[in-house]
Amino acid sequence: MSFRRGEYPYGGGDKNGVVQPLQHGEESSERAKTQQPVKLQPSWEENNLPEDELNFKNQTMDDASLALNQPPDKYNLVYLTFLIHGIGVLTPWNMFITADKYFSEHKLSEEYTGEISPYVTNFMQYLTFASQVPNVFFNWLNIFIQIGGNLTTRIVWSISIEVVVFIVTIILAMIDTSTWPVPFFWITMVCVVILNMANGIYQNTVFGMAAKLPGKYTGAVVLGSNISGTFTAVVSLLSTIMASNKKMAAIYYFITALFVLLVCFDTYFALPLNRFYRHHELREKKNAELRKQMNQGRSQRIPYLHILKKSLPQLYNVFFIFFVTLSIFPAIQTNIRRGDENFFIGDNYYTGITCFLTFNVCAMVGSYLTNLLCWPGPKYLWIFVTLRVLYIPFFFFCNYQINGIERHIPVYITSDWVYWIVAITMGLTSGYFSSLAMMYTPRCVEERYSSTAGMFAAASLITGIFTGILSTFLWPWIIKHVKY
Repeated sequence: MSFRRGEYPYGGGDKNGVVQPLQHGEESSERAKTQQPVKLQPSWEENNLPEDELNFKNQTMDDASLALNQPPDKYNLVYLTFLIHGIGVLTPWNMFITADKYFSEHKLSEEYTGEISPYVTNFMQYLTFASQVPNVFFNWLNIFIQIGGNLTTRIVWSISIEVVVFIVTIILAMIDTSTWPVPFFWITMVCVVILNMANGIYQNTVFGMAAKLPGKYTGAVVLGSNISGTFTAVVSLLSTIMASNKKMAAIYYFITALFVLLVCFDTYFALPLNRFYRHHELREKKNAELRKQMNQGRSQRIPYLHILKKSLPQLYNVFFIFFVTLSIFPAIQTNIRRGDENFFIGDNYYTGITCFLTFNVCAMVGSYLTNLLCWPGPKYLWIFVTLRVLYIPFFFFCNYQINGIERHIPVYITSDWVYWIVAITMGLTSGYFSSLAMMYTPRCVEERYSSTAGMFAAASLITGIFTGILSTFLWPWIIKHVKY
């Protein structure tokens, strides 16, 4: 008869060291004790992990522990990183539209070039078209075709291209272009197209990354996007005050944009060093491996139609919020004139305060409020989003005047206070509801598809901006030709 190690039918030794046989009934209990597996760390086995994972196959001890236990976002570093990237994704657009006077009143002006440029009058329309068409196209294309490979490659190349374009823009600001205004205009337009092609990929990828994390991190990107407008307006004002002329002001202005993009570049590479971010990245990687094993090594096709169908209500919310907002701001609001000559804000500051500063600050505050309150829920958000369409006729019936166009529609709202209060609510609801919709979208689908849903939301956002801007071309025609 032979025995395995740990199964000898003997008890312990007596005080003289002689091994005593087990009594009747003790053998089975002692054998059961010796055959029980030893738990070095109970927490591993209590999680019912697969054998490969229990043996730490292809994982370090730290990674295995990190995948199981979510660490806190210490000092909110990951949240702040996505906030910075939110600022970065809209910096190119905001920088160019806010620098409108640099192009139209300096580089393309008759005083600088000695000739009347045909591009000055509609420069903003050219700039908008050159910016938004490639942005929309590459946002949608990036969902179905991973342009540039993995996330790191897409982020690195997109930001690098944007940095190069801003360097070219700074060089153009430094040199004398008075003798070749037409080539300068077209070089600028080409730069804008390339910039927004890269930015479309960058913006879409950032929202896809944020969608893998808890909802507030998508809200951080939206909050950063709203901060971007305020930040750009402040930088424009400071560069104008500090610089001796428009040329130096533009150089300082575009250098600031370059600095923001470089900060975004650096902070992206700091993300993998953060344990909170690595936890979600490892979990996503493990889930992808498990899905691949279930599909016998074949990569699972992403069910785009299924994702689109489940997230469609929130995609509508994202689209319609930005459509209404961009239909009004800045096209209508910048042309609303002061109704009361005794109003405490003078004509020189009226548009700057009641339009740009009010909207950007209120949108920023609205985005932040989602950290404190998330109401209404995803089921009823569409009702409040749809009601925002009433803002369009309201601002239309304010003192909306366009130089060179005679208005035939009566002005019903002449109070500056009423206009300003409603403008505040428009900014607050734009920031608040857009953050809610962007946070709800990735939660409408299974966790493994949240990144794709986040990309759909980003594409819907930029589509809403684009169609909202296009609608503004109708407003001058309406006030000129519609009579009643």
